[in-house]
Amino acid sequence: MHFSEYQTQALNTDQIPAVEGTELIIPLLGLVGEVGSLMTEYKKHLRDGDAHKLFKEGIAEELGDMLWYISNLASKFNLNLEEIAEDNLKKCSDRWGWRDSAKIDDKATSYIFDNDFPEHESLPRQFEVEITEVSKDNLIKMKAFINKKQIGNDLTDNSYKSDGYRFHDVFHFSYAAVLGWSVVTRSILKCKRKSNPRIDEVEDGGRAIAIEEGVSALVFAYAKDHGFLKGVSTLDYQLLKTIKNMTSHLEVSQCSLGDWEKAILMGYDVWRQVEKNRGGRVVVDLDARLITYLEESSLRLAL
Repeated sequence: MHFSEYQTQALNTDQIPAVEGTELIIPLLGLVGEVGSLMTEYKKHLRDGDAHKLFKEGIAEELGDMLWYISNLASKFNLNLEEIAEDNLKKCSDRWGWRDSAKIDDKATSYIFDNDFPEHESLPRQFEVEITEVSKDNLIKMKAFINKKQIGNDLTDNSYKSDGYRFHDVFHFSYAAVLGWSVVTRSILKCKRKSNPRIDEVEDGGRAIAIEEGVSALVFAYAKDHGFLKGVSTLDYQLLKTIKNMTSHLEVSQCSLGDWEKAILMGYDVWRQVEKNRGGRVVVDLDARLITYLEESSLRLAL
């Protein structure tokens, strides 16, 4: 049975409430009541175990009643239950799809936002950044180099207490690797798309840079409260939704919540190593959608 057919038939069994103006509150209360009944069935299962012979039948009945109330509410809000189900699946895929490696490979090419631009206006597909720490003017500063040439500015924590934020360019490199997008990295590497004035203004301009820096700061505040994401495999849904809303008018809006989650988690994995070692080498690979920290042993072998 299709959801649309179920919704039509379920509405035919709706009862007219005795009290006028309660058409919505009754199914809302009914839904809450059925959740309670569902919990009661599960409580019996936990208490009685196999003695509760009708556990599955009871659960199925309660879920059916919940479905009726959900359908009833959808009808009274002029919503299509089938569309609700389809949108929910899209939401789930957007949130969790990146954990399916096949989907990641399929979507990788769609995140090349500078494919139609000349090489000097495109993010390099692979690059390696050497990050070092220096003490200057009574401040600890971060310097970053590509091929022994400094990129970007010296960075400090911009904080009363040292917290490692001076290494936050790692986050921008991670966005570039996983999302194929980072306005800040474009600025640092001097590959802004100036041949298209509109793209240069909107996608590579000051507002977009401020938004990306805002995302970095927002996530850092969240990460600080969660052990800088060590051992964390799932990020808060509202955090990811906020990031999507912040970037909704930019090309990166094509990327899913799951893509953002992967970029953030991977970036913090590298950041923790850079912060611990006060620098190191970071390898960024846009084709593989990976950012990695080059261990000292690996570095010696490479040399």
